[in-house]
Amino acid sequence: MKTINEFQKMKNEKRKISVVTCYDYWSARIIDGTDIDAVLVGDSAAMVMHGFETTINAELEMMGYHVAAVKRGLKNKFLIADLPFLAHKKSKEILVDAIDLLMKAGAQAIKIEGANGNIEIIKNLVDTGIPIMGHLGLTPQSVNQFGGFKLQGTNETAADRILNDARLLQQAGCFSIVLEMVPAQLAKLISEELTIPTIGIGAGVYTDGQVLVLQDLLGLSNGFNPKFLRKYLDGSELIKGALNNFNSDVKKENYPGEKESYH
Repeated sequence: MKTINEFQKMKNEKRKISVVTCYDYWSARIIDGTDIDAVLVGDSAAMVMHGFETTINAELEMMGYHVAAVKRGLKNKFLIADLPFLAHKKSKEILVDAIDLLMKAGAQAIKIEGANGNIEIIKNLVDTGIPIMGHLGLTPQSVNQFGGFKLQGTNETAADRILNDARLLQQAGCFSIVLEMVPAQLAKLISEELTIPTIGIGAGVYTDGQVLVLQDLLGLSNGFNPKFLRKYLDGSELIKGALNNFNSDVKKENYPGEKESYH
């Protein structure tokens, strides 16, 4: 199993890091047998698994439920969990309780979105021994402020702000930073300046690694076709084909057959 030290070594040696999201036990078992480096239980679970329009609906109990399910299926992968919307803004006690719940459920690191107002919080958490991953660019918990899921850092002022935030997150002790939906050249500049690994999603090829939602890369998210997404499988059509074959066999009395029957 990789650790945050191994991820740092991979950056130093210019070896790319692969991360996928995961939300349940059965897919965690499959991922555990692959070459993927790390798993993120993202607050995207609210959208992918529960049908909400944004990640804002990912409450702490929901995240803990998914982290625990994934952990039961993972034996060999590093597990990161998203801190849900506003969990770090209400009070220090609520923040500590939230992280306590997620880490006891199985998370080995916590991802926190944004830098503004979070730097001292992150410093304090790192000082207590909690590995923290940052997240800049399009931070989905702030989607209403951004006016939708849009490319970030598209002008000099916005790009400078993201670059400075990345510096601050590194200084605060983050072991890695996700860069989401930013121009490739900005991600390149950040990745070259920072000593910690960057993980991109919609941020071009120059980051130190890449993360995708499992259901997206497997072609299970019908109608979701952003520019950055490469689908490695037409999973939706494969599953529908299997279900239709089962339906046909049942109706034609081809299933169950002799070998699937008890005597």
